Amino acid sequence: MIKLIASDLDGTLLLNGAQKLPEEIFALIRRMKEMGILFAAASGRQYPNMKRLFAPVASDILFICENGAMAVKDEETIYQDGFSPELTMDILNAIHDKEGAEFSCSTKDFYYIMPKTQHYYDRMTKIIKNNCKVIHDFSEITEPCMKLAVYEKDGMGEESIRYWKERFSDRCTVVTSGNDWVDFIPFGTNKAKGIRKYQEILNIRPDECMVFGDEFNDIEMLKAVPWSFAMAHSKEGVKVSAGYVTERVEPVLEKLIRAGGKIEEVIKNVQ
Repeated sequence: MIKLIASDLDGTLLLNGAQKLPEEIFALIRRMKEMGILFAAASGRQYPNMKRLFAPVASDILFICENGAMAVKDEETIYQDGFSPELTMDILNAIHDKEGAEFSCSTKDFYYIMPKTQHYYDRMTKIIKNNCKVIHDFSEITEPCMKLAVYEKDGMGEESIRYWKERFSDRCTVVTSGNDWVDFIPFGTNKAKGIRKYQEILNIRPDECMVFGDEFNDIEMLKAVPWSFAMAHSKEGVKVSAGYVTERVEPVLEKLIRAGGKIEEVIKNVQ
């Protein structure tokens, strides 16, 4: 029987750029909890932002934040990863110096940003609705940085992705996170780390877990359990890392509920 379900947000539960979760997911999460199935939100997003998105059920779920750099259960931080100050500054300077590139520096409670454009400021604070602290100098960054991200308004083309990987992949994990973002994550940090930590503290086996994702920052999580679903729109490199493919998360969860948590009943008609 499935005991833990983890799902990515952007491109998985949040489709087509949506910034609000479908109402049906909250009822599904409550029904699964009644059955003894826990739900974990696993995202590159910050914890305060994720709490707002899941407000109706925030006290009922687990959180894997910042691409696995932090996990939170019942308002308690289970673990928190971070960059060295030197690498943080090197990446920030590189992003700040590149034309058309904007950065976010993730700490536990907010993102440091230094917007070059009103568009980026509005996107971070009014559309994505992150907790942000605007700075004018890097010396204003005083908290440990868990994750860094670079945003390009016109999308992350192959040339930009290659540029950032060539620049920093020898010092940290560099991975796409949606169409407009590239994330920089400490080596060894990924969403699978959060899954494994919850398996450990809750005494849940990998074969009692189900996960959903759509991007390259989901690959480790998709590979970590046998019951993994990539979204149908995912790139082929993501799909091959998953056991199954689905158009949406909610119908799979509904099938699992009707099957009483028995995954074998769910996958009978799934590719």
